[in-house]
Amino acid sequence: MAGQHHDAIVIGGGHNGLVTAAYLGRAGLSTLLLERRETLGGAAVTGELAPGFRVPTLAHTVGRLRPSVAHELGLARHGLQLVQPQVRAFMPLPDGRSVTLWGDTMRTVDELRSAWTPADADGYLELDRLVGRLSRFLGDVAATTPPETKGPSLADAWAGLRLGRSFRSLGRRDAATLLRVLAMAVADFVAEHLRSDAVQAAVAVRGVLYCHLGPWSAGTTEVLLMDSAGNGGGAAGQTVFARGGPGALSEALAAAATTSGVEIRTGAEVGRVLSVDGHALGVALASGEELRASAVVSSADPKRTLLGLVDPVELGPHLSWRVSNYRMPGATAKVNLALGALPVFPAANAPATGGSSASASGDGAARLRGRILLADGIDPMERAFDACKYGEIPAAPVLEATIPSLVDPSLAPEGKQVMSVTVQYAPYALREGDWDARRDELADRVMARLERAAPGIGALVEARQVITPLDLERDHALTGGHPLHGEPSLDQFFAWRPMVEMARYRSPIEGLYLAGSGTHPGGGITGGPGANAAREIIADLKKRRRRR
Repeated sequence: MAGQHHDAIVIGGGHNGLVTAAYLGRAGLSTLLLERRETLGGAAVTGELAPGFRVPTLAHTVGRLRPSVAHELGLARHGLQLVQPQVRAFMPLPDGRSVTLWGDTMRTVDELRSAWTPADADGYLELDRLVGRLSRFLGDVAATTPPETKGPSLADAWAGLRLGRSFRSLGRRDAATLLRVLAMAVADFVAEHLRSDAVQAAVAVRGVLYCHLGPWSAGTTEVLLMDSAGNGGGAAGQTVFARGGPGALSEALAAAATTSGVEIRTGAEVGRVLSVDGHALGVALASGEELRASAVVSSADPKRTLLGLVDPVELGPHLSWRVSNYRMPGATAKVNLALGALPVFPAANAPATGGSSASASGDGAARLRGRILLADGIDPMERAFDACKYGEIPAAPVLEATIPSLVDPSLAPEGKQVMSVTVQYAPYALREGDWDARRDELADRVMARLERAAPGIGALVEARQVITPLDLERDHALTGGHPLHGEPSLDQFFAWRPMVEMARYRSPIEGLYLAGSGTHPGGGITGGPGANAAREIIADLKKRRRRR
């Protein structure tokens, strides 16, 4: 049964799908968004863990959201409230010491000088400024559509000129530094500026989080720099919460889309993309309903879209083989906790500067308001990755945790807390057993890791949720359990993401577009892929109208 014809149909109601749809609606295009789940948001959702406890199900912060997306879509008008604590990251260590990275760079520098070494303090200031300068240029790269390699257009030339101007603004020294460090291991990059292993690890962890990469893997410096691209994160990175959890961001995006005239249907699973002779015509739902559109936009990952929804005859054997080799091995899991009280991290209350204690100045609780890192050092991180590479659950996985109820008390009953724990180096493919049988083993190792940093936390747990890499694939449509829709390494970056033929958001099937995190500028809660793709789709549909 054929239904109404739309200008565009967007597959997937994750944040990039919502961003794309909202921009298309703003451009006056009749747009229909289809989401297979009953809840919008994809990885940016807030779920009920236990009565009265609401927790970020997957992503726990939204600090990388592109400012232009928030401004142009008027997300504040649609209810989005962002909270940025003073602290960016806090890393307690086994010996009772800690590293704290504050939003105030000089506060971080002062603490490093007192608690660590003058070399760490001076090096951190230098590193923070360098990351800021380099990531500003990469922010311009992130907002640019990769060029057409076979026959560049005038628009490509203008984009190249803008990027060239931005690159020249770096100056000769920084430009040379950028070209030198992009392919470096993040362990080497931070070691050029910081002396102490723990301080190095506190910065370097952002170069590996959500990736199947270790701190000694080539190209992880690029991952670190892109994490700060366009958002002013610097060496500490950004830590920004949405009041109401990340689902509040998705709700604001959905409101922006519907206000622009976008129709949203949940519980509508797309079974396949309809196409004839290399042209996309619309979609067929799993129910059998067929919907027609001039443009079909998928915010799902490249493999799920091209190998799961497109007729393999249309794609062809060679391209199918190349898409199947797109690298997206998941290495991330999630543990969410409902806690009866705020856990005590002794390192948060240990003396941090001079002779005064953090607790005496009220800083103890403040240090827990940002990202809590359990990484210990560069080599412990690499050893955890070694286990993951061989399909084993690390004895000491790398953790990034947040206690969002400290900055947003509405998420938990009075006096109680929720904790969101991202588990790094949980391999999608286990050497022995399967995730359905070993999920509790993973959770127990996470709790043992937390217990060492916050003694007694286990006794505070009232409920817990374990989301394995298999669950990410099975329940959240992330092929291979990869949260970023594919490795963000240099061979899958910019004009090579997901591959050269599709870097401009257009697939080999005319009228079928990609707009998810598997496209440039990559994963994370940025809205960048959706905004960039929408720009290209709008331009293409305007050209088609002029030809008629």
